[in-house]
Amino acid sequence: MTENAGIRHGSVPGSRGRTDIADVVVEKIAGMAARDVRGVYALGSGFARSMGSMRERMPGAGAGKSVTRGVSVEVGEVQAAIDLEIVVYYGTSITDVAGAVRESVISAVERLVGREVVEVNIMVSDVKLPEEEDDEEEGQRVQ
Repeated sequence: MTENAGIRHGSVPGSRGRTDIADVVVEKIAGMAARDVRGVYALGSGFARSMGSMRERMPGAGAGKSVTRGVSVEVGEVQAAIDLEIVVYYGTSITDVAGAVRESVISAVERLVGREVVEVNIMVSDVKLPEEEDDEEEGQRVQ
């Protein structure tokens, strides 16, 4: 009989090495999770949205809305803290929307990133009124 001459490792392959996750990854996940909540019109302040809208129209600036606008994170080895600035639709309960955003963001970040979310601070910076034009329509003189 022959002996097993293969190399045996005492640990599973997933524990050999380190995985670093950039802050922008957590920002994008948190931003997407917040935008998916019913009652959220946008993330970021009115000024940030206006500047972002202008930036997106510039050639070479990339297409689509910035997922990280209005999102700020601090990510450690095992924990994360998240700050969000949101705009809600008029007529929705701000406390209900904020609670749903908090729950959605915590769930997404903990599931996808594997970091314990210690806090999600939400700043409601504006309310989208029904008669207000959308950001995409602002500045257009001709259709």
